[in-house]
Amino acid sequence: MTEAREAFLAGERPEDVVLFLADSYVSDDRLAEYGDPVDGGVLIVIDGERGRNAFKAATGTGAMEFARLAMEHEGIIDDDLAGGTCPDEPEGEEGDHEAQFVFAFAEEQNEEVGGIYAEGDVVHAYAQCTCGTAYSDRWAVQD
Repeated sequence: MTEAREAFLAGERPEDVVLFLADSYVSDDRLAEYGDPVDGGVLIVIDGERGRNAFKAATGTGAMEFARLAMEHEGIIDDDLAGGTCPDEPEGEEGDHEAQFVFAFAEEQNEEVGGIYAEGDVVHAYAQCTCGTAYSDRWAVQD
């Protein structure tokens, strides 16, 4: 794991976003120049504004519009941000349920809000499955 991704997952880069793009979704070898090749795709840590623009260019959807849609379904995003488990995948079955892309950002701890936000920085992650389901996950950063 690269230093940039480790720092993001530790809550140390709240101004950045993370994009995971599956090889099956985007077949542009140039993406490896901007990110880290990971199993099944490429993962990019990039400053927020450029990241939102890159997300829109890659997916055709605005990042925050996608996030609002994905929040309607809770799923599990891998803690390395390079995949997830679709909430519509039948238990015990594997098949047409792979993350096509993941968009994530971190929010700094906010004790006034309470709940998970009082525990520490929070990673918000949103994924699109090959079946068409958009889903979300979030978690407090652990020391």
